[in-house]
Amino acid sequence: MRKSCGSFIAIACAQTRNLAVILLCALPLAGRAAETSPLSYSQVDARSEVVLRALGMLGVPYVYGGDSPETGFDCSGLVRHVFGDATGANLPRRAQEIESAGADIGRSEMQPGDLVFFNTQRSPFSHVGIYIGDQRFVHAPNSGGVVRIESLEVDYWNRRFDGARRLLAQAAMAPLLAGRPAASESEALALLEFQGDILRTSFLR
Repeated sequence: MRKSCGSFIAIACAQTRNLAVILLCALPLAGRAAETSPLSYSQVDARSEVVLRALGMLGVPYVYGGDSPETGFDCSGLVRHVFGDATGANLPRRAQEIESAGADIGRSEMQPGDLVFFNTQRSPFSHVGIYIGDQRFVHAPNSGGVVRIESLEVDYWNRRFDGARRLLAQAAMAPLLAGRPAASESEALALLEFQGDILRTSFLR
């Protein structure tokens, strides 16, 4: 019976990931960009890859210390896996260490692919998730849960919000960003806006 349940969970997780890919692979995902910073298509691609892979992990069970879809994830294991898979970056293992590796940004500056941090264990930056736009983030919540989408506007998360950090465009992301053609700011912003509509329609109802 236990083996049968395990197989069912594995199939369900795989179907969830496949659904994300089917819905999103036609166009890269990114969401709405801040109007104050120029973007290139390379940066759009990097954010798209991170968001797509995060959504592809929806439904994977939470496992303390887990860092792969096969074994399950904890919060930092999910972030480490997604960024490693999407960009080749080798991030630290603990949420507090990941926080130190990123650039501090304001809540109004957040873009898809940034990281959001919370105080959930009476310790600063003890929980981390991946921001996907519209005040939503993907994370591995706690024991008994699965990777899922949450809203920063929910009181629990709003009260525990510790800040946001940006890893994309840091030196660790250089392999993915290198050699991509640049776009004008208006072109990049228009593309991000259109892709954000797909995200909101498909996942954020």
